[in-house]
Amino acid sequence: MTRNTIARCILATTLIAGTAHAQQAQRVIGLKDQPEPYATESVVNHPRTIGWPDGRKPVAPLGFEVVKFAGGLDYPRQALLLPNGDVLVAEARTKPKLDADPEVQRGQALSKTTGFSANRITLLRDANRDGVAEERFVLREGLNQPFGMQYANGRLYVANTDGVISFPYQPGQTRITAAPRTIVSLPAGGYNNHWTRNLLLSPDARTLYVSVGSASNVGEYGMDEEKRRAAILAIDLATGRERLYASGLRNPVGMAWAPASSTLWTAVNERDEIGDDIAPDYLVGVREGGFYGWPYSYYGKQDPRHANERRDLLATTLMPDVAVGPHSAALGLAFSKGAGSPMAFVARHGSWNRSSFSGYDVLAVPFAAGRPTGEPQPFLTGFVADAKKGDVYGRPVSIQTRDDGAVFVIDDAGDTVWLVRRTA
Repeated sequence: MTRNTIARCILATTLIAGTAHAQQAQRVIGLKDQPEPYATESVVNHPRTIGWPDGRKPVAPLGFEVVKFAGGLDYPRQALLLPNGDVLVAEARTKPKLDADPEVQRGQALSKTTGFSANRITLLRDANRDGVAEERFVLREGLNQPFGMQYANGRLYVANTDGVISFPYQPGQTRITAAPRTIVSLPAGGYNNHWTRNLLLSPDARTLYVSVGSASNVGEYGMDEEKRRAAILAIDLATGRERLYASGLRNPVGMAWAPASSTLWTAVNERDEIGDDIAPDYLVGVREGGFYGWPYSYYGKQDPRHANERRDLLATTLMPDVAVGPHSAALGLAFSKGAGSPMAFVARHGSWNRSSFSGYDVLAVPFAAGRPTGEPQPFLTGFVADAKKGDVYGRPVSIQTRDDGAVFVIDDAGDTVWLVRRTA
C-alpha cells in the first residue's frame, strides 16, 4: 500500500461509513463554529475510565490493524523510539491537590488522572518484531514526573516537571545507573495537567526545544507566575544558553518537525471556562519569536477576562494553522514517515470542561510541502465506551511514528501502548 493510498484510506469517509469507526467518530468543531463567550455554562464533566475489556481495542480505518504492543503499564505518558527498535515509555501521573474543589477531585480520581505517580522510564523490547513487546525493563526510576525524552550522541535527555536532565546511554542498555546531568531547571507543576515538559531536538542535535505549559488557566495568578511558561524554550546544548523560542502558547505539548520543511509544529491546549465550543485547541507551525495570544486573546479575539488589556499585542499576535476542537486536549503530535504525502497525527486526550465529550481519539491532518492541506479527519477511535454514562476505555495522550509507517499511540488511562500498522 503506497503512502498516497493510506492518505485516501484515512480521509475518504466512504471507506469508513457504516462501521464502528464511523459511529465513534466525532465531527471536529473548528474555527467557524465558535460562538460568543459564555454562550453556554462552564461545566465539569470528567470521564470515568473503566479500562479495556478482553478483546476490545481502538478502531482504525480500513487498511490498518491495531495491536496491543504493551499493556499493564502505570499511566504511560510519552514514548521514544530508539535506533535499535526499543521503545522507552515515561510513566507519571498528576499529583492530587488536597485543596482542589471536591467535585474536581472526584472527577480526576474517576478518570485516573491523579494518584500515585510511578515516576519512571520503562523500556519495551519487541525482539522478534511481531508487534508485541515480549520484554520490559525498568530503565530508570526515582524521577520527578517525567514526560519528554530525546536521544542523541550517546545521551538520553529526560524532561522532569522541574527541569531537563540527561544520562549517558547507549541503545541496548536496559538499566541506567549513572548520575544525571542537569541541562536546565524549570518552573514545576502547573494548572490541571500542565506539569508536562516535552522535548524535541533540532535536526543537527545542537538545540533542545522544551515546551512548558502555563501555571494557570488565563493568567489569574498574575503574569509574574508565567515567566518561562506558556512557551517553547530553546537550549543550546553546547553552551547551555536559553532563549525564548515562542510564547503565548497556553499549553504546547506535542512537538515535531514537519517533513520537507524546517518548521517546528506544536499541538496546543486552549483555555477553559468560557463555554462548550470555545476556544479550539490547535496545531501551529511555530515562528521563532512569535507570540500566539495567551492569555489575552484566542484566534484574534480578545478574551473577556482580559478585556482592554494588552490590546497592543493583538496587532502582532500570530494565528494558529489548524483548529482541532474545543476542550479536546490535543496533546500528542507526530508526522507520518515514508514516501508520499505526509500526515500529522494528533492525539486528543479528551475533554473535561464540555457538556458532551470532545476528543478521545487520534486525528489525521493531510500535509504537503510542510503545510496542512485539508481538514482533520478521524484516524483512531473507539476510546469512548458509553458517552451517555461518561465511560471511556482509555485516553490517547501521545504519538510516535516509525519509518515503516507504523504509528504508536500511548494510552495513559488505558495503561497501554497501541501499535497501528498497515495490513497490506
